[in-house]
Amino acid sequence: MRCVKRLACGSSVSEVGRILARQDLRPHHVRTWLNSQDPEFWPKIRTVCGVYLSPPPDTTVLCIDEKRLFAREHLHPLLPPGPGRTMRQETDYKRHGVQVLIGAFDVRTGRVIAQVRDHRKADDLVEFMEHVAASVPGKVIVVWDNLNIHHEGKTQRWSAFNARHGGRFSFVYTPKHASWVNQIELWFSIVERRVLRHGSFTSKEQQARMVLGFVDHWNAVEGHPFRWRFRGEPRRTFREAA
Repeated sequence: MRCVKRLACGSSVSEVGRILARQDLRPHHVRTWLNSQDPEFWPKIRTVCGVYLSPPPDTTVLCIDEKRLFAREHLHPLLPPGPGRTMRQETDYKRHGVQVLIGAFDVRTGRVIAQVRDHRKADDLVEFMEHVAASVPGKVIVVWDNLNIHHEGKTQRWSAFNARHGGRFSFVYTPKHASWVNQIELWFSIVERRVLRHGSFTSKEQQARMVLGFVDHWNAVEGHPFRWRFRGEPRRTFREAA
């Protein structure tokens, strides 16, 4: 005798599954997102999009941000995939410290300027920006998020930096909680997949060499601008809809 499991509503599990499949509904799939509460979200988005898609002539647009690097050494090597068998990776690892990748992505060419540093402090970022200023001539628009060291601070760090370089830098900020609008995040995801995710590093120095080696490879062989578009549109919040 066939036993059919029924839910509290009186329908069987398989019947509910057929109904959901017919309507192309997947309630067990969940995607997270973060709603920006920035009241200037759309004006800032339009500014960022305008800089990306219609940059002023003779101006370089750089997307700049920082990414933490955890130097992990896997205690056992990867087991390669085979017929009917996926690649396996031991989850246990040894830590060798933390460092920071600071990167600048040129939205026109795809070229990347990068440094790996021990800290993510204001002085580290200012030193990196001095390197950027020496590498990129002419006017520069910097797109970055709202991390505290991206703002002036008590020392007016970016006004002083800009004064040292003839006022040729200007700064555009993404909306708060919307750093995903920064194109350098796309490049960081490539570094994560290609270098870091399955990498095993015996020291911070080895990890830095691998990451910066990938930067050189990217600039020489694979570097390209992203076909970036923002397809969002203003919409009412749940509170407004209610």
